Amino acid sequence: MDKPLDKNLLAILISCVLILVTGFGCLTYYKLNELQSMKSNIESAIVKGVDPLSVRCSYDSSSTVCSIYASRK
Repeated sequence: MDKPLDKNLLAILISCVLILVTGFGCLTYYKLNELQSMKSNIESAIVKGVDPLSVRCSYDSSSTVCSIYASRK
């Protein structure tokens, strides 16, 4: 009678680990994609003569640097 319980527990454990690993992978992919997009937009802004800090702050407006930048403008 212990065997089915052990198999079910093992299946639940494997499922939970797969969910966590998949979630971590998705979050990592999302952040890397966001950083790559920010990098290309900042490079484009530099070429066009736009302030790169304003481009950075459009992605992360909650940072202290962006708050100071916005109050300076």
